[in-house]
Amino acid sequence: MAKFARKRLTKRKSKKDRDRLQRWLLVLVAILLVVYLGGAVLAPVLMKAGHTTQARRIYKAYQPACHQLAYRSFFLYGEQAVYPRDLAGVKGLKSYEAVTGLSAEDIESAKNFIGNEHLGYKTALCQRDLAIFGSILLFIIVYAIFEKRIKPLPWWLWFLLAVVPIGLDGFWQVLSQLDIAFLAWLPARESTPFLRVLTGALFGIFSAWFIILSFRGEEDPALYATEIIPDRSNLAEEAEQSDEND
Repeated sequence: MAKFARKRLTKRKSKKDRDRLQRWLLVLVAILLVVYLGGAVLAPVLMKAGHTTQARRIYKAYQPACHQLAYRSFFLYGEQAVYPRDLAGVKGLKSYEAVTGLSAEDIESAKNFIGNEHLGYKTALCQRDLAIFGSILLFIIVYAIFEKRIKPLPWWLWFLLAVVPIGLDGFWQVLSQLDIAFLAWLPARESTPFLRVLTGALFGIFSAWFIILSFRGEEDPALYATEIIPDRSNLAEEAEQSDEND
């Protein structure tokens, strides 16, 4: 019985240590996300304030992580928050081509266009990336508050809610715009800002949910039982050893 109790206490301590480590890791991830997202928003703020050199350094630092296409980015301090391509067919908004005079097919120009006083200045991360990382941060905050109430997410539900929407929206867009003969039957399509944010947020929230809860694992009620119940599977063996000793 004493052996069983020690074993259970060891498991309970191990789980507490694991939970404590996970909380600290989530705090670290949350801090990194705040810095990462904050830097993306700081770039247009610095441009507006006239600190263009510092702002351009931030844009350059984020280039390896994001395409930074102007027509797929948010703009601050301008006439509109977004300037989608004509191909997106968003009514009520001026298109990227109309306000810049640039062709959306000119990828380098779309990457390098930061904005101006009239149109505003783009964030250093695109709409979908901001939605993904922002929703991950949001879930971490919610998880910290309601940790015990949130249950693990099955992998198939994660795939259905996180991967399928972003896959349909993103990959269909990419494939339809590739200049490849056997894909010519696909109608050219450009996603809208709303769909980018929606699918990005779904991917971020449900991916964070699935990953974080997978590391947490299931609760074992036996670890917190108030009454110590011995493992009866070994009682017969212990009785035999006792008889032999007698």
